[in-house]
Amino acid sequence: MAEISRRLARKLDKLTLPQVREVLEESCGKIDMMESVFQSVGTGLVIVDCQRNSFRVLMVNKAAERFVPFVQKMDGLPVWDCVTDKGVSTFLRDNIGSGRTNVSDEFTMTTPGGSVRFVVVSISPFITDARDGLIGSIVRIDDVTERRNQEILLHRMESLASLTNVAASVAHEIKNPLGAISIHIQLMQKAIRKKRAGDGMLPDPKFAEDYLDVVNSEIERLNKIVVDFLMAVRPLSVRMELSEPNALLSEFVSFFAPEFSASGIGVRTEFCEKCPRILLDGKLFREIFVNMAQNAISAINSRFPDGHGGLFGVSTTCDGDSFVVRFSDNGCGMDGETCARVFEPYFTTKADGTGLGMAMVYKIIKEFGGDIRVDSVQGEGTEFVVTLPVPQKDKRLLSYKAE
Repeated sequence: MAEISRRLARKLDKLTLPQVREVLEESCGKIDMMESVFQSVGTGLVIVDCQRNSFRVLMVNKAAERFVPFVQKMDGLPVWDCVTDKGVSTFLRDNIGSGRTNVSDEFTMTTPGGSVRFVVVSISPFITDARDGLIGSIVRIDDVTERRNQEILLHRMESLASLTNVAASVAHEIKNPLGAISIHIQLMQKAIRKKRAGDGMLPDPKFAEDYLDVVNSEIERLNKIVVDFLMAVRPLSVRMELSEPNALLSEFVSFFAPEFSASGIGVRTEFCEKCPRILLDGKLFREIFVNMAQNAISAINSRFPDGHGGLFGVSTTCDGDSFVVRFSDNGCGMDGETCARVFEPYFTTKADGTGLGMAMVYKIIKEFGGDIRVDSVQGEGTEFVVTLPVPQKDKRLLSYKAE
């Protein structure tokens, strides 16, 4: 196209009107072909004019409009005001508005149908030649939903397949004999009641029925254990989205504040300034916090019966590759043996505990691709350290800022 224009400019004085028309039609044909290619590529592309700080959209293809929501009328608006998603809009304003290129970030989009999609937005320099330098920016939008979903599915299958199969087999084998025992005990109770109503020659009720009632109670207890076990090992229904964990934790702390206040327990938070967005299920992340908070309240009340003097802390840090959350309390603490078994199903130190709370926490964190450890000193307090991965871009791009 540029070659045709230059050839036309050099020979314009020598060309007849039909020849000029022919060259222009050839140019229009090539422009139409380039426009078709631009609109047909599967990658979202947005061309932004950065001259005179207009930052307006010059061109946008159909893929970009499919991946990211745009306003209907973009004439004259800076590119960040053309995008309705707040996260993408802020990313474009902070980078294109400052002249930075060769940067990228990942975002979560919710479609009108309610499904979640993951897109990577990258900004590259738009340069015509060495003399003009940077005249604009090219915004590239890639849909990475399938790859993210495959990664999540593969991790889930690897971590839970064997355990789920074993658990289902064990539960099936236990539930069948429990059902038969329960039916036969009920028949025995019915026969005893019938005999006693007749000749009255059977022993005192406490000799038989009370013991059978205990057996029935234990059967119900065993059945509950099996049901709880199935709940603990069943694959979680996870809806992973890119979320800001600091914002979620702040929301959880505010929600639990009245309960801590009623127990006389103080709450201390310390969140890192630059919080990355990580792949989380918000509801399951809340489940982690609920278990941590409830265990902290129980431990603090064991050391401080009136609650006063108790302190629950939540802090976060980030080293680029990992996001770390620390839940701490100054409660009764745990000994080494308890710390080693705290994530085991059915292990509990509480009289009314099920022993499944921390097992579920461990399972959720593993679903997030993270890890958890516990540090505790008996009589002084406990700290749980949760480490979650920060999603990495496919390409580590060097940041560039125009002079």
